[in-house]
Amino acid sequence: QVQLVESGGGLVQPGGSLRLSCTASGIRFSLYIMGWYRQAPGKQRELVAGVTSGGGTNYADSVKGRFTISRDNAKNTVWLQMNSLKSEDTAVYFCKAGPFNSISYWGQGTQVTVSS
Repeated sequence: QVQLVESGGGLVQPGGSLRLSCTASGIRFSLYIMGWYRQAPGKQRELVAGVTSGGGTNYADSVKGRFTISRDNAKNTVWLQMNSLKSEDTAVYFCKAGPFNSISYWGQGTQVTVSS
């Protein structure tokens, strides 16, 4: 059974930081592209950042220079370090594994709220 468990969300003031974690089980983690997505109310889910199995990264323009994605294949974990948070970063953040062999898996999501 595949599980992706996210943690680290919460309420933070503008300019603050949060670190999201996603730990996977039931998959060969090292083979999967891992990504963080977010979905704000009334908006489509969007890619925030991705990291390949080899460590290559990509970011949405809106978070470049503020967010950092990283992974540890030995711990089956991917992180999203979010700095200089803005109100527009408020969303539910989801972890995604894949696609690998045309299959993707999603976590349950963690709420991030940026507000004073």
